[in-house]
Amino acid sequence: MQDYLGKDIPKLGFGLMRLPMLEDEVDIEQTKQMVDLFLEHGYTYFDTAWGYLGGKSEAAVKTALVDRHPRESFQLATKLPAWSASTEAEAKEMFSTSLARTGAGYFDFYLLHNLGDTRTKFFDDFHIWDFLAEQKAKGLIRHLGFSMHDKADQLDAVLTMHPEIEFVQLQINYADWNSPSVESRKCYEVARKHQKPVVIMEPVRGGNLAEPPKAVAELFRQANPEASFASWALRYAASLEGLVTVLSGMSTLGQMQDNLATMDSFKPLDTAERAVIEKAQALLEASPSIPCTNCSYCVPDCPQGINIPLVFSAMNTWLVYENMPAAKGNYGWAAANGAKASACVACGQCEQACPQHIHIIDELKRATELLEV
Repeated sequence: MQDYLGKDIPKLGFGLMRLPMLEDEVDIEQTKQMVDLFLEHGYTYFDTAWGYLGGKSEAAVKTALVDRHPRESFQLATKLPAWSASTEAEAKEMFSTSLARTGAGYFDFYLLHNLGDTRTKFFDDFHIWDFLAEQKAKGLIRHLGFSMHDKADQLDAVLTMHPEIEFVQLQINYADWNSPSVESRKCYEVARKHQKPVVIMEPVRGGNLAEPPKAVAELFRQANPEASFASWALRYAASLEGLVTVLSGMSTLGQMQDNLATMDSFKPLDTAERAVIEKAQALLEASPSIPCTNCSYCVPDCPQGINIPLVFSAMNTWLVYENMPAAKGNYGWAAANGAKASACVACGQCEQACPQHIHIIDELKRATELLEV
């Protein structure tokens, strides 16, 4: 296998966005158990971010990992969300805050967090690219990359503008592989074209693929009644080439044990298993979802500023996966990046712009009834 950054890192990473909680605080004792078990099985990559759990994730990293294990025994990644800062100084301060919270001394992998859409501009305006290059020159960052939830053409544009970037973190899973809104396959192909190794996030699609729709679940049971649904998703992602690791946001010791069982004996999907995945993809694509392709033609002329594609993404989480907590969580993100669906005044400009001829006004009413209660 050709050498590349991350080639020798084990292909299961511990995503620290969904840590076990006791009311509003991290369940630090269970987190310690999970960290210890993860390391005992030979896995070494931990992923957090400045904003995860309001900073409690980075603090938990210090208590459960950094203070208890040799620094050279693991890789730590965190991220800087410049788009959530009001000023350049505030954005740059996030780096030193993360260093202080984690007590890590340096970051093995450091990411500009969630580029794409209107967010990329903040990293440019606040001179974050140059700032982080300076931190790398000081030895405070070993490897610099970015995460992105956007289309392949946007990924290609950023990588063309910033060839110095060493890796990218992308949402890749079998449900989104051919998705016109997520473009997992196309984004992966862009990363490969630019010869950038990939950290995979959301391989189980926020937990949705651990509890897939009934038809998909039955398909997997028939193919292998002993395998967990999450294991199919994890193995699909880990079977790709050029990976640094595959992140799994584990919330319980049981989830950790299931993922370890999958990856300790990891084998890439064989031909028969790939055929099962293809059938699962077809079943998901046939689900009664809103056929939004995230082209965003509807957004600029909306007088209320509703981020219609994000609202529809939240709706599809319910329609396809019947996961209401996740749907409402996604809807909260949509409302934070635009007006609520209930703000619609039925002017019809969105429907005139929609190339998919979606009855947007009716769908926004449906979103209001389902997700705003």
